[in-house]
Amino acid sequence: MTHILVTGGAGYIGSHACKALAQAGYVPVTYDNLVTGWQDAVKFGPFEQGDLLDRARLDEVFAKYQPAAVMHFAALSQVGEAMSEPGKYWSNNVTGSLTLIQAAVDAGCLDFVFSSTCATYGEHDNVVLDEASPQYPLNAYGASKRAIEDILRDFESAHDLNHVIFRYFNVAGADPEAEVGEFHQPETHLVPLMLDAIDGKRDGLTVFGTDYDTPDGTCIRDYVHVCDLVDAHVLGLKWLEAGKGSRVFNLGTGSGFSVMEVIEHSKIVTNRVVPYSIGPRRTGDCTRLVSGSIRAEDELGWKPERSTLETMITDAWRWHQNGNYRK
Repeated sequence: MTHILVTGGAGYIGSHACKALAQAGYVPVTYDNLVTGWQDAVKFGPFEQGDLLDRARLDEVFAKYQPAAVMHFAALSQVGEAMSEPGKYWSNNVTGSLTLIQAAVDAGCLDFVFSSTCATYGEHDNVVLDEASPQYPLNAYGASKRAIEDILRDFESAHDLNHVIFRYFNVAGADPEAEVGEFHQPETHLVPLMLDAIDGKRDGLTVFGTDYDTPDGTCIRDYVHVCDLVDAHVLGLKWLEAGKGSRVFNLGTGSGFSVMEVIEHSKIVTNRVVPYSIGPRRTGDCTRLVSGSIRAEDELGWKPERSTLETMITDAWRWHQNGNYRK
């Protein structure tokens, strides 16, 4: 059995990755401190509780399972918090990742799949980003992810650590079988916030600005179904297994949807009214941010099969109605 260490495997994307790995014939080992993850989401392999900053605990887990690779999702990811508490992000995301990477190298685990973000690019309004786009992150979240990318490159040069880096924007949807899904505390993502509003779990949704230069006046963002996203991570793992070397891939649809488009499709899927109000623009919000994935399609053979609004909202709504993790 081939074990894969999945950090953050109790979180939204990590839990879906564990299911995809199990379906592909691997044994995902979840390593999570449960600060933002949920033990109820660990269903597809063994669970080891621990923190990225705990080197002794990491060494124990590497020795116990001798994983063939690491799939690294664990990170703090709230932009507002990153701006007000940057030290927290540099400590957790960067120092934690450095500790993990060093532990992996010392254990002889030299294949590493990293969940990065298009936030490393910063503000590039109304363009389709590719892997060569300049990286000018606007906050400690994006900056910490960029720093981890740099660490991986340095460890490749010094220790032959092969890595695949994925950069992506908005992840949405849920497992079609509703075994795992999206739930954060606090919730900051558009689709679950909207479904909470539809379901009466919050007063309503706030649409921040309707005067952008888009067809309906609201911001456009690239949304990728979480199952499409984790499929790419499994392909990235196989890329490394085939000895193809380190690579960076963007993951996106290259088009994107506006806030109002998301709301309108939610009305159709749920057959309910979406309660919302109009608020002022938020500082730093761009008109249109989308991420191309031509390289991922050409080299990995990846295509986002489920990344339509109808499918993403339908899957999210199915899981939402089950009320998972809401304890």
